[in-house]
Parts: sequence; structure tokens; C-alpha cells
Amino acid sequence: MISLYDLLEAANGQPFGEPGAQLFNDFSFDSRTTTDSNLFVALKSDRGDGHQYIREAVERGATGVLCTRPPDFDVEGVSIILVRDTQVALMKWSHYVLNKLGVQVIGVTGSSGKSITVEAITQVLKTRFAVQRSSADGGGRMSLPQTLARLSPEHKMVVLELGATQPGEMADMISAIQPQVGVVTQVGTAYGDLFENSEHLMQENGLLVEYLSPKGTCILNYDDDRVRSMSTRTRARVLSMGIEGFGADLTAYNVVVGATGTGFDVRFGSNRYIGRWSLLLGKHQLYSILAALAVGIHYDIDPADALKALTNLTPLPGRMNPLNGVGGSLLIDDSYSADPQSTLSALDWLESVTDEQRRAIFVMGDMDGLGNYTQRGHRLVGQRAASFIKTFVTEGPDAALAGRAALDQGMDRRQVVITYSIEDTVARLKNEMQLTSSDIVLIKGGPSARMEFVTSALLANPEDAKQLPRSMFIEQAQPFMAHSRPSWVDIDLNALANNVRQIKTHIGNTVTLFAVVKADAYGHGAVSVARTALLNGAEYLAVASVSEAVELRDAGIEAPILVMSYTPVQAIRQAVRQNITVTLYDIELARAYDRAAREAGGVLRVHVKVDTGMGRLGVLATNAVPFFRSMLNLNHLEVEGIYTHFSMADESVDYTAEQTKTFKRVLTPLRAAGFSFKYVHAANSAGTLASKENHFNAVRVGLAMYGLAPSELVPLPPEFRPVMSWKTTIAQVKTLPKGHAVGYGNTYTAQDDEKVAVIPVGYSDGLRRAPNNWGFVLVHGQLVPIIGRVSMEKTILNVSALPEVAIGDEVVLLGQQGEAVLSADDIAKRIGTINYEVVCGILPRVPATVSCTIPVVSPTSRNHTFRAQHSNVKALEIGFEAILPVDDKSLVFSRPGSFRRTISSAS
Repeated sequence: MISLYDLLEAANGQPFGEPGAQLFNDFSFDSRTTTDSNLFVALKSDRGDGHQYIREAVERGATGVLCTRPPDFDVEGVSIILVRDTQVALMKWSHYVLNKLGVQVIGVTGSSGKSITVEAITQVLKTRFAVQRSSADGGGRMSLPQTLARLSPEHKMVVLELGATQPGEMADMISAIQPQVGVVTQVGTAYGDLFENSEHLMQENGLLVEYLSPKGTCILNYDDDRVRSMSTRTRARVLSMGIEGFGADLTAYNVVVGATGTGFDVRFGSNRYIGRWSLLLGKHQLYSILAALAVGIHYDIDPADALKALTNLTPLPGRMNPLNGVGGSLLIDDSYSADPQSTLSALDWLESVTDEQRRAIFVMGDMDGLGNYTQRGHRLVGQRAASFIKTFVTEGPDAALAGRAALDQGMDRRQVVITYSIEDTVARLKNEMQLTSSDIVLIKGGPSARMEFVTSALLANPEDAKQLPRSMFIEQAQPFMAHSRPSWVDIDLNALANNVRQIKTHIGNTVTLFAVVKADAYGHGAVSVARTALLNGAEYLAVASVSEAVELRDAGIEAPILVMSYTPVQAIRQAVRQNITVTLYDIELARAYDRAAREAGGVLRVHVKVDTGMGRLGVLATNAVPFFRSMLNLNHLEVEGIYTHFSMADESVDYTAEQTKTFKRVLTPLRAAGFSFKYVHAANSAGTLASKENHFNAVRVGLAMYGLAPSELVPLPPEFRPVMSWKTTIAQVKTLPKGHAVGYGNTYTAQDDEKVAVIPVGYSDGLRRAPNNWGFVLVHGQLVPIIGRVSMEKTILNVSALPEVAIGDEVVLLGQQGEAVLSADDIAKRIGTINYEVVCGILPRVPATVSCTIPVVSPTSRNHTFRAQHSNVKALEIGFEAILPVDDKSLVFSRPGSFRRTISSAS
């Protein structure tokens, strides 16, 4: 319990008004998850201000509020505690409570293995003491008061996970808790966004061992050179732990790795403990066992008794946790976190328990926080996987690096599946691979990859979803972890997959779908879009140039690709080598292409384009038959297809029908003359949706695939969803006095006292300046006007109509917020253009994230209470960039990934 008076004394707090409740059952840092008798903490940072959510927290049952300024509404019956800084106040309270109760503190830090080590230490200490422990998903400064709020006078010890998320945080935590024992598990290559490198994070974690007193004990991983070197930084007694080798104080040896657990012997000094068994999977998890033994030794607990207590230690959710999968398969859910070191260790285990009779399947998501080590780290994992994995499935742009590395290492292309959405990953595993009792599926990825949703979809018993990490992920909300960029584009690849499937259903199985991914897939990211389209029914890709086609080939995409525009003769050799199809419409060009293909030692596939009324590239319909006869002797050209292009399919049914007739009049004599074509296509998105008469045996769909309507005459079916949205956050809020000018040229003057918000986005990002700007954006689910001129990287909004607006609030420039929608069509009308230009006009400097709609693992009523203004400001500590509800069964989340422009080199 949390005492009002402890807070007032510890943090030098001041009550505001008459106090109400004096005891609180827990801290709440998120108004959405506040419950009865909680103490809501209004955290304030440069990314947001929790004070604007005090009213909601009180409405949800909070009986106390810790804040830096009093609420502006009636708070009768609610205890309001005013402090200078809420985070500092909580650290002071943590220190006060620990001293008051006289509790011993054991701190555990490191790059991985912290949570299971905390659990193991707790199991050992519970043989002698009443022990409290960090939650399984602990870490960071704010996890401490959440754990300590559960302390009671009976507790003698508390085991805390100390995961520093930013520089200076470790010093704050150890000053508050003053640990007697410190454990460092290992140092990996992940270091998060706020540290310069892994060495910087190691120095931060090393502060724990520096703090310990000579009466304390420092427990270090002897097998990790950087951790072992920390022994020179501490005054405390050092106990080291190692596996198989020599030199450590505590050693596990004779290790036997099995599919259901791990056998081992232990040596401590002259003592031997033979034939021990742990339910933890993998040799690397024995470090947690040894750390727990070392803590027990500090507190005079016999290792034999400690080992007995540890026999009941089971895997934590998402940490090498075995679960029953569909078809009798064995799922190893290791989805809580990932770095190269832990991933390679998991692969070592998988190799040791599989053979020719058991298929090893590895499903890998992006690993987070690797910084400059991202490419090398993912490639190392891919190279290791290639040595024994039977099926390797990657999900996400960074994981694609591992897939490419496996292919480069010689792994068969049929064994490697590269996807960019959880839905596609699950579809391939569940529907195409037919998992059986002979399969062991290792599922691993960083927090932002959310690979537990892959595990969830493959469970034989849906009730086992309770064993997944973050299954109650709203409970882990950490406010104000907004996107690290000023603005970003969000690409919903599951919406894209849905649209492709809808198109394929519309055209039928006998018609080939060409997915048009030119212009970087209309700004959506060519590689990720191409892979997603191919996984969901597209069979052919269409681009504008050989260079765009090569980008896809470099990413490992082997599907046929058609270049629909002019191809210089000098690029033909590359087209032949890369198996790229080009468009042909001129006989002299045909002869030049034939010579180039002959010199390249191959055959060039071509599609002949016929001009039936567009007036652009294409051989005129009246010249088509002579054109084909002239090509008869060009032996190095293979005419695979013939096509035309509609010019008014989105405007005129009659003109499109006339083009179709003209095209058919071309085809009839050609076929009579013996010419045959594998692909005959005419319809773009509008033509595809308008009439099946336009389909022939192939269609080329671009715009509709991205959830954009060709025109009012040809709307999208209701099942289609927009794929792109564009967002930013508020950088400043202030009130301008009447008459105050706004922006360059003073084109706007405040008509009264006006509240304005500045957003960090402008025409250098693609937000149109002139002759017309976008007019409006969405804030708190409402349209608010842009005022003044749009600057290069700043724009000003009039938010006078909104009662609560703060720094860090989400602003939607394109897309949906709550019930409100600002579509590409809306914007196009305002600026006098078409929706194509809106999405293509967002400039490359704007980073992209990927969103996926995913099933809720353990739905509760609280899982569905998101509001638009919360979706980015109050994101999740576990890796979310944004969250929005879709329906009672699914949510939308976002995670970082520069899909749109960097994917070609990254994949």
C-alpha cells in the first residue's frame, strides 16, 4: 500500500485542498488503465504532459493524484499531492519506503536474462525469507515504485530488475534503492535509441557494481569478457559464474541440453552437486541458475537447498517458453526480446534438439536497439540459421537482412520466406507449411516486432495465450514514449494485404494480377509492398524503370517484373541478366534491344504496348500487325505479352469501351497470324474495378491496392482500406493576443486571443505551401485549420476550439483519428490535384513505420479504451510507436522501420 503521508514526507509534497484518501493500492501512470483506489502520477516530459489526463484518471477511480500543478476541475474527495518533479518524488519515496521497512535489495542488470534471473533469485531467497520481486516485465526508473508499492512489513527482501533505458537512469535507481547485492548477467550489442553504443550502456550498467559496499556481493558473468572486467570497478566481494570452462567461482558443467529441459552439474570450490535438472531450455539460461546460487551463498543458503528450490523454476512468458502448437508442433516462444547474442544462443539450443526427423523452423522478427550493429547483427543470425534451419521465416525490414544473409550463405530459396507483416507470417506458417508433431518452431524477435502474436496464432489451445509476454500489454503502458521523429508516415501492410486479396477475389483466379509498385510503390515502400502483394495473390510486379526493378531484385524478389516505361538500350544487358521484362513499342528500339540481348548472351522478354487512344508510349493500333511481322527475325526477343493503357477509365465508360474494342481489333488479326501471348492486359485500377470486360487475362493495379479510389465515378468497394497515413506531434502550444501576426509575410492575424499549436512539419516534408495548403489537419479527433503560411519545417494550427492540447499530442496530416478521417481525396480537392500526388508527394526525409492489425491476446474491456489523442503520446514501453483500436478482436500498432526509401539497401 502507498501512504499519503509517506509521500508527503519523502517527497516534500504539499497537499492541495482537503485530502481525501490516505491509502492507495497502486501507482497508475496511464489514465486508460487507472482503477479504483489508484494514485495517478501525472508524468511530464518533453514528449507529453500527463496533467491533461488527470480528469480521466479520476473518472476511472483514482483517489489520489501526484502532480506538479493542481487540476482545473473539482477534485473534492481526491487527495492531490503537489511536488516539483513527479519522477524525482517517486525516487525519493522509493528510498524512504525501503529505509522505513528495512528491506534488503538485490539488483539485477544486463542486456538479457534479467527477468529469469530475478525469478530464480526469488525462488532461492523464498526458502528463508519473505521476498518481493519485480514484475516479469519490469525495467526502467518507473518500474521501481510499481514494485515497491506491493511491499508489506513482512517482506525482508526485494529483488529488482534494473534495466536502464536512458543515460543517468541507473544512477537515479541505485541512489534510491541502495542495493546490497548486484548481479550483471551479460552485455550484448543492443543498447536502445538513447545510448550512443553498447559500450555506453555497459558503463551505465556498471554503476551498479561501483555502488556496492565492501559488505555487499557483486555477481558477474565470468564468460562475458566485458562483464568479468567489472570486477575491478567494485569494492564488494565478487562471485563469478561460468559454464563448462575454468576460472569462475560457480561453474555449471557436464551440461546436457534437451527438448524439455537442461541437465547439469555444479562446482563451487571443492563442492560438487551432481545430476541436477532445470526446466529452462538452453545452456545460456544456466547463468540465471548460477546467479541465484551466488545470491543464496551471500545469504548463507546452502547451494543444495537452493538447487532443490530451483527445480520448480519454469520459463517465463516469452523466454524460451515451450507451448503446444497446431498440428502437434512444439512452439518455443522466445518473443519477449532479442539481440544477436540471445538469438544465437536460442539457435544453438534448437540445433541441439533437432535432427533429420524433427524439422527446425525459425521465425524471426526485427531485433531492436542495435544502432550501427543492426545490419551486421541480423546478418550474423541469418548466417547461423542457414547452417541447419529447415524453414526460415523473417518478418520486418531488419529481419529481412537475416533472410538475405541466409540466402547468400547458400540456403535454398524455397526454405526462406521474407514477410513484412504478422498476418503474412502466420498465413505462411499455418496454411502453407502444415505444421506437424515433427516440427519445432522457434519464435523470436525484439519487443517492437511483437512476435508473440505469431505464437498466439499458432497455439493449439487458445487459452495458452495467457502465457505470452505482454498478454495484458495495456498494463505495461509507459506514457510519453512518442515517435522519435518530428513526423512520420505509417504504412499498414495488413491493409495492403487485404486490398490485394479483395482485388484477387474480384478478378478471379484465371486473371493474373500485376501489382504496380512504381515510384517506390506510390511512396509506400517498393520492397515491402511487393513482398506483401506477392504473398497475397499478386503474381507479377510492374515498375517504371530498370533501376526500380533492380532494387526489387537486390532485395531477393524473384517474381517477374515488367518495366512499363522507356528503357535505354544500355540498360538491356542488365535486364537480361536480372530476368526483367521491358516494354516495347518501336521497331528500331526492338532491333537495338535484340542486339543488346544477343551481346548479353540471353533472351529479353518484352511486352508490346499498343496505343489505343492514350497518345503516350505505344505502337499505333493501325501499325500493330506490321510491327509484329517486322519482329519475326529478332531471335533474342521473347514477346511474352501485349497491353494497352486506358486514359479515361476513371471518367468515361464509353471512351474506355472504345479503347477496349480497338485493342480487341488488334488482337484478332495477330492471333489469326499465329501470334500468341501469355499475358494480355489493359486495365489499370479504374478499369479493373469498372468492368470485367476490361480484364482480359491480366490486370495492372496500383492505386486501388493502396486503398485509394480512382475517382468518384469508380469508388472503392467498402472492404478496401487506406494503407498510408501521415502523422506528427505538437511541438508548442501558446495563446497569441489579438492582432498578433502568424507566419512569413504576416498573411494571418489573430482575430482575438487565439490558442495556436506549432507542428514540426512543412513543405520540405511534402506539406503543400502554395497555391493552396492542406487547409486542415486532425487533432483530438477534430479538424483544426492551418493558419498563416506553411514554412519549410513548421506549420501553425488554430486550436482555440480544443480545451486540452499539449506538447506531444498526435496530429494526423493524412489518415484517421478517432472517428474523423482526413483522406487523400479530401486533401487533393483542397490543393487542386489528385490523390496520387498527395501520397507520392510526401518527401523521402519523412521516415516510415509499419503497422499491422493483430489479434488481441487477452482482451479485456480496458484493452479497447484508446482515444486518438492518446495513440502516440501515451505509447507503450515495450516498443509500440502508436496504438489504435480496430474492433473488439484487433488493434493496430506501429513500430519503427524506414520502409519507403532505405528498404532496398536494407534487404
